Amino acid sequence: MKTITLSLLVACTTLSLPTLAQMNHTMPGGMVMAGEPMGKPAAKSDMGEGLIKKVDIAKGTVTLQHGALPNGMPPMTMAYKVKDVAMLDKLHAGQKIRFATDPADGGMTVTKIELVK
Repeated sequence: MKTITLSLLVACTTLSLPTLAQMNHTMPGGMVMAGEPMGKPAAKSDMGEGLIKKVDIAKGTVTLQHGALPNGMPPMTMAYKVKDVAMLDKLHAGQKIRFATDPADGGMTVTKIELVK
């Protein structure tokens, strides 16, 4: 019985994630983060700033050190997948960038990168 209950809980949670990604979320301090339509291009205000720590073309990832992001992600250093591996061709460790992530996967995939001069 516990296995069935846990399976149902996991299934319901998994099925509701796309809906939750499109909802408005209240952040600490009362700030509201609105869900964005998936096809909408990132606006400047939707982009975070970061420092490239590592580029791994074989894995299709870029490791970024960044401050708090507009999607509510706290400051950290982590490897992000990139939507298109070709985005990595002109990047290298030490560059400062502005970047946008895909809200549909919790912000784990970089969809846009701009070099900061």
